[in-house]
Amino acid sequence: MWRQGGDGYLQGQCPAAALPENLLSAYVAALFGSDVPKKETKSAETSLLLNDKRHFPPAPRSSQPGPAAPRGSARTGRDAARMLLLHCPLLLLLLPLSSRTQKLPTRDEELFQMQIRDKAFFHDSSVVPDGAEISSYLFRDTPKRYFFVVEEDNTPLAVTVTPCDAPLEWKLSVQELPEEASGEGSGEPEPLEQQKQQITNEEGTELFSYKGNDVEYFVSSSSPAGLYQLDLLSTEKDTHFKVYATTTPESDQPYPELPYDPRIDVTSLGRTTVTLAWKPSPTASLLKQPIQYCIVINKEHNFKSLCAVEAKLSSDDAFMMAPKPGLDFSPFDFAHFGFPTDNNAGKERGFLKSSSKFGRQTSSKPRVDLHKVCIGNKNIFTVSDLKPDTQYYFDMFAVNTNTNMSTAYVGTFARTKEEAKQKTVELKDGKVTDVFVKRKGAKFLRFAPVSSHQKVTFSVHSCLDAVQIQVRRDGKLLLSQSVEGVRQFQLRGKAKAKYLIRLKGSKKGASVLKVLATTRPNKQSFPSLPEDTRIKAFDKLRTCSSVTVAWLGTQERNKFCIYKKEVDDNYNEEQKKREQNQCLGPDTRKKSEKVLCKYFHSQNIQKAVTTETIRGLQPGKSYLLDVYVIGHGGHSVKYQSKLVKTRKFC
Repeated sequence: MWRQGGDGYLQGQCPAAALPENLLSAYVAALFGSDVPKKETKSAETSLLLNDKRHFPPAPRSSQPGPAAPRGSARTGRDAARMLLLHCPLLLLLLPLSSRTQKLPTRDEELFQMQIRDKAFFHDSSVVPDGAEISSYLFRDTPKRYFFVVEEDNTPLAVTVTPCDAPLEWKLSVQELPEEASGEGSGEPEPLEQQKQQITNEEGTELFSYKGNDVEYFVSSSSPAGLYQLDLLSTEKDTHFKVYATTTPESDQPYPELPYDPRIDVTSLGRTTVTLAWKPSPTASLLKQPIQYCIVINKEHNFKSLCAVEAKLSSDDAFMMAPKPGLDFSPFDFAHFGFPTDNNAGKERGFLKSSSKFGRQTSSKPRVDLHKVCIGNKNIFTVSDLKPDTQYYFDMFAVNTNTNMSTAYVGTFARTKEEAKQKTVELKDGKVTDVFVKRKGAKFLRFAPVSSHQKVTFSVHSCLDAVQIQVRRDGKLLLSQSVEGVRQFQLRGKAKAKYLIRLKGSKKGASVLKVLATTRPNKQSFPSLPEDTRIKAFDKLRTCSSVTVAWLGTQERNKFCIYKKEVDDNYNEEQKKREQNQCLGPDTRKKSEKVLCKYFHSQNIQKAVTTETIRGLQPGKSYLLDVYVIGHGGHSVKYQSKLVKTRKFC
């Protein structure tokens, strides 16, 4: 789009090569029509004053004889000076900072095209660079216009506009360049400002228009030379968008190519998982470009672009990210020329550069209903931790990691399977029921007393990890608690009431419970337990053949049985934890492991402590001790196991 003119000028740009030390003197000479010594042009103030031609009235004609200046040279010089001021403010600003010669970057010697790697340079410029994607912002009902030049007929052209978080209206038109050159036959190309004025004063030829939120393209294999104008408008809200244009679409190909079948297939569907598969991008398989795939999961809708996903993730901070008129629009906004700022405004907002895990968002305020995960170059992935019987939308984006530009596959949606309907277990009055609950699973129990009742008692014995219990009476929630060990709940009764008990399993593992429901408060099948069910061993009373232990009791007279089992020296806490099923009673133990049984209680709860010395042990051996308390109904509860070791030398 941008090529070098006949005298080293670019249409709409600065000289192709300029020496900073003589640039100002050349400019002043052109403005006055005379030479100025170099020493008068070294001041930074001089370069700023030159921006206002009112400070420099026309120079008087010299009375000294000399060669006559060519006709029109002063006028041509002033035109060149004005064009220099108009299009080179950045060069004049940076003039005091450097005295080295610097060439503008070129793509090749024959076809000069401007390539700027820092996209923020063009953040609010009205110029679209060739072969680079720009990101910008639209305020609602405020149109924005971009320009670029195609200098030769039959030039390939591709323009891509990506709406982010709102639909866009955009139009591409072209105004043919005049054949006559400016500057009284000087042959110099017109400045871009003059070309822009012409297109605003004259109607151009409309090439393409679109309204919507799809990523839309204009592609032409043979475009006429002219000044191209891209007009954009958002009528819904302030929004971000991206624009990409190139005159070499065949060689650039920054966007990953989609396969012949760009759909996402759902290969497996479960209650909490969905497995997705897709065909690889030819950009990776054929062109060997570095491609990674990013999956987006949400419950609302499919997304047309990764830009739209980023806008959704950061929607809470969208206005803070918008460019502010008068600041970002200034040509001397240092943040857009690579100078550091406190808020890093000049940095690219590409959130794909950071590694992202499922559930970890790249926004400072993540949304719990939208997740993005990049998985490398795999083309199959299982999404887990979903909710049963819930519809999810899945989008896949192929991202070229060299250009950070992406292409969307055709999104899909799927509903996870619903939870298997649980069979409700009927509880009988006064009878203990064994219940098994899977890890993170649930079980439902139903209790419908036959006779009228004033109170109802629920006793729950959690044999392993804690479980969550909920009790509803005729649909009304009465109780919701976590239960560990033995717990008893007494609720007010109601005639002909029906109770529904829901038991929720632990995340750690499966749960085993014993549940008793009764309308007779005096019928207690489970023994009462103290708050502390640990067994304490006295180290000073430890010998080579005996250990002394103690445990707490209650005010209720119960039967206590103690058992011992020899274990290896490497017996650890993990092994002990696996044997902590409190619902396994003494009937599961070997007779040789039994030490003794005794009855014990104390009316003074502070003195409800009993001790016992276990004899006949081997020196230097480890033993696992268990205490069982047996209730009147015959049901037992095991205290926490205790690992002890006899002395090796006495």
